Order: sequence, then C-alpha cells, then structure tokens
Amino acid sequence: MELKFLVVDDSLTMRRIVTNSLKNLGYNNFIEASDGREALDKLAADSDINFIITDWNMPVLSGLELVKTVRADSRWADLPILMVTTRGVKEDILQALQARVNNYVVKPFTPQVLNEKIDQVLATA
Repeated sequence: MELKFLVVDDSLTMRRIVTNSLKNLGYNNFIEASDGREALDKLAADSDINFIITDWNMPVLSGLELVKTVRADSRWADLPILMVTTRGVKEDILQALQARVNNYVVKPFTPQVLNEKIDQVLATA
C-alpha cells in the first residue's frame, strides 16, 4: 500500500522540511494544508489520504483540535497521526497522546527520526 500523507503546518518552510524529508525517505505522495480547518476539508475531499503529519500550533484550528476532530469521525478514527511540534514538555505530549495521536516528534528533527516514528506508527496500525 502506498502511503498518501496529509502534511499540516501553518509554516510553509516547515511543510517543505517535512515533505523533503518524506521524499528522501522514498515517499512521494502527499498534499499540504496550512491549518486544521483546511486539513479537514482536504481529508473530506480525498479518501486516499492514509497518514496525517500535523503541527500543533496553528491558527483557525490547532493540531490538537484537528486530532480530536479526526478521532471523533468514524471515517477517520483509525487514521495514523504523527504530531510534529515544538511543544516538548511532558504535559503537552500527554495531552496529545490522550487525544490519540499515534506518535510525537519534537522539532527540530532529522529525517531518520521522522522515518523511525513513521515506521513505529505503521507497525502498530
């Protein structure tokens, strides 16, 4: 199965870093959104999306709100979600895990770390 990623971050630079990292890891199928609301619209419009990588701190709809909304919708409840964020304190990580993200990466990160986290998510999906 080829993965199709939805990369969600309000920073164009960060979306480029994530998509370039994905390309370097051999993944070439992804679309982008600049906030959680746009991500939900793209998710609703594209049934081929099967992995979400999202930032936390975004305008309109945060990454945490996106995760909670996705998890509450039966169409996407089991979709793998990786949160990539600067929020590295234990309370934030616990909050994200309670919202049912599959894994968590603190920025800055290396492509190797991203790959390990994606592999961990896929191994448990």
